[in-house]
Amino acid sequence: MAVIRRRSALPQAPSYTLADVHALSDAHDEPQWLRARRAAAWAIYQDTPMPYQEEEWRRTDYRHIRWDEAERLTQANGATAAAVPGKNLAPLTGDEQGGLLVIVDGKVVRSELADELCRQGVIFTDLQTAAREHETLVEPHLMTRAVRPADGKFAALHAALWDYGVFAYVPRGKIAELPLHVVCYSTRAGAALGHVLVVAEDNAQATMQVEYASAESAAQSAYIGATELIVGDAGNLRYVSLQDWNRETFEFSHQRGIVGRDAQLDWVNGVMGSRLTKAFIEVDAVGTGASARVSGFFFADRDQFFDLDTQQNHHAPLTNTDLLFKGAARDRARTLWQGMIKSLPQMQRIDGYQVCRNLLLSNEARMDSIPGLEIEADDVACSHAATFGTLEEEPIYYLMSRGITRPQAQLMIIEGFFDELLQRIPFERVRRRLMNEIEAKIIG
Repeated sequence: MAVIRRRSALPQAPSYTLADVHALSDAHDEPQWLRARRAAAWAIYQDTPMPYQEEEWRRTDYRHIRWDEAERLTQANGATAAAVPGKNLAPLTGDEQGGLLVIVDGKVVRSELADELCRQGVIFTDLQTAAREHETLVEPHLMTRAVRPADGKFAALHAALWDYGVFAYVPRGKIAELPLHVVCYSTRAGAALGHVLVVAEDNAQATMQVEYASAESAAQSAYIGATELIVGDAGNLRYVSLQDWNRETFEFSHQRGIVGRDAQLDWVNGVMGSRLTKAFIEVDAVGTGASARVSGFFFADRDQFFDLDTQQNHHAPLTNTDLLFKGAARDRARTLWQGMIKSLPQMQRIDGYQVCRNLLLSNEARMDSIPGLEIEADDVACSHAATFGTLEEEPIYYLMSRGITRPQAQLMIIEGFFDELLQRIPFERVRRRLMNEIEAKIIG
């Protein structure tokens, strides 16, 4: 007689314990302030239920994750930078890099920083080292202003158990002209909890690129991450994030930028990999005259599901945020974008713009976009939109009549669709990388 097994109505939680938190702190000989923060975050994690029916989660079903595989904390096994694909190590601009940090299976395997930046007082190192050697710089910023443990179940878990990370710091008035480059690569299945903390002080400028990727695996993995971008008054930060996890990885991440008075943040976010990605991407314009531009690229195929939740918070008058996301889906893939522009009372003369443009490439794919405004001031210029389209046969036929194959014709039209977004990216090599990802998804 067959036995029918019903899937639990509620998602299961990973089986970590407080002992895992203490063991992590002991292994890295962490300072007391960090141990205390981990313990406090663990208490929040225990008191917070697994998210499921909350508004921002109710369209995202992640109950099929196998935590018995995905929760095992990844341990370095001797892999070196040679395990990382060459495309991930290539410089962002030109042939020079201001710094390169390669992390494989949670361990730093390559660390470089140009002498020019060292002389300026720039710090570019792994977060565990920074927490011990630069406490006065790390402690005030680490999960206190941008991402916080109370932001959700996975934010609290990350705060309690993050096991590797990056700290980039540019002192007041300094310009880091050469870009900083980080590569986070996994060769083994399991859980990775990576953290990126960037602090550009007043009048400081920097460019940074972070890449996430992993080797193919039949076992499931989880990435539970956080990104904190803090730009001081009159600062300028250009930040590029490219994610290309393998198809058995589930990502749960919180990412937030804090932009000070008359400061600028130009943030590019590309999502290509993973089986499921649930990412909260937020910008807080906290100083008068703050400006943030967020550009998002996503392309899902096969059975991928991307859920991107963006928020633009105007906490000061005369602030500007400009968000453009463009994505495509084919096969049985699904994407979801939920956006919100929020203006607090008395935050007058703000300019907020958000739009998500979607391209459906198959009848079985599904794409949803939910823009939103929450305005509590009466002198604002805010707008939002979402558009959907498909590949039309007429232009494909026209190109094929000129001797172009059907896949190549489709690729040309899709590249044209993404061109508006790609033109917002100030780095040719990043544009080329994204174009290559499009080609791989269309032609193989």
